[in-house]
Amino acid sequence: MIPNNLPAPTALNGLVLAGGKSSRMGIPKDTMNWHGKEQRYRVADLLAALCHDVYISCRPDQKEDIDPAYGALPDIFPDMGPLGGILSAFNVQKDVAWLVVACDMPLLDEKALDFLVRSRNPASIATTFESPVDGLPEPLVTIWEPGSYPLLLNFVHSGPASPRKFLMQHRISILKPEHPDTLVNVNTPEEADQIREMLKRNRNPE
Repeated sequence: MIPNNLPAPTALNGLVLAGGKSSRMGIPKDTMNWHGKEQRYRVADLLAALCHDVYISCRPDQKEDIDPAYGALPDIFPDMGPLGGILSAFNVQKDVAWLVVACDMPLLDEKALDFLVRSRNPASIATTFESPVDGLPEPLVTIWEPGSYPLLLNFVHSGPASPRKFLMQHRISILKPEHPDTLVNVNTPEEADQIREMLKRNRNPE
């Protein structure tokens, strides 16, 4: 819960990062089907329960492939990876916070996202999870507050940058995930096979 002495939070929008080229996977990660629908739409549906507006961040050439029932938000900051998607979202709406989620975390669920939203600290520039892999901030399941936008612009103008490096350099709120497996991302066919086996066991316990 947010302490009473903190500023009132701004509206919260959702952003699904689906513009990656999936070079290691070999097929688009955003269209992989783990739970009955393409992952980009599943994540968007999860965010819709928690956010005011939800958009799918994509490359301009992907826009026509996205179901018109979902809002597509093409990158206007090319060749910046996830940061380009985040900056493009703020360019559309600067006065809201953005709950940004990558499309390559098939175990991420509504409980984890609800925990993040309930733990949101609007006095920080971001509220995020601690990665179970290395203990560093997980930038691709993060609430980015409006105050992060000008800082992000300065950050990218200073040279090659990553959202994780940005978070490590600024005042943020970082949470330990209740279930670390929910933050596992999938980048290769081998990792995908492991997740399929895990999901199969969970659905058909002995």
